[in-house]
Amino acid sequence: MTRLHVGLISDTHAPRFWKAMPPRVAEELADVDLILHAGDVCLPGVLDELAALAPVHAVAGNNDGPEVEAWGAPPTLELKLAGVHVAMIHDAGAKQGRLNRMHRRFPDADVVVFGHSHIPLHEADERLTIVNPGSPTDKRRQPHGTVGHLVLADGVVESIRIVPVT
Repeated sequence: MTRLHVGLISDTHAPRFWKAMPPRVAEELADVDLILHAGDVCLPGVLDELAALAPVHAVAGNNDGPEVEAWGAPPTLELKLAGVHVAMIHDAGAKQGRLNRMHRRFPDADVVVFGHSHIPLHEADERLTIVNPGSPTDKRRQPHGTVGHLVLADGVVESIRIVPVT
């Protein structure tokens, strides 16, 4: 059985909110096999810090410049992980119609990981699962800063958790 433990993170907004990796974020991501960053990294050093824990894939957000893109963060990304088709985009648009819009945008995806709103979300229908891990450092109107955990195995999403880190 191929099982992957994937850490999900978004909207770190360095250096304004991320001076260095917060200890709780490091704890939560210490044992993952892979990290997906859904954009608004702002400084590529954040991706280097995360890469010290596990391999990182990222997409560029609306606050990311050429340095983050040069690190290897395209506007969208699609990966096959443990037999699951995972797509990433920073801004998935308005809440209304998001599942259908993401299904149209990524018709082969089983899971779409996104960020931008800083609002943790896990939603699914019979075709697609979408997940926003929120932000670990800029919680805005949310009660906690958060990251996510995604467990994939043999073509199936085993679990998705949003974890408070503040």
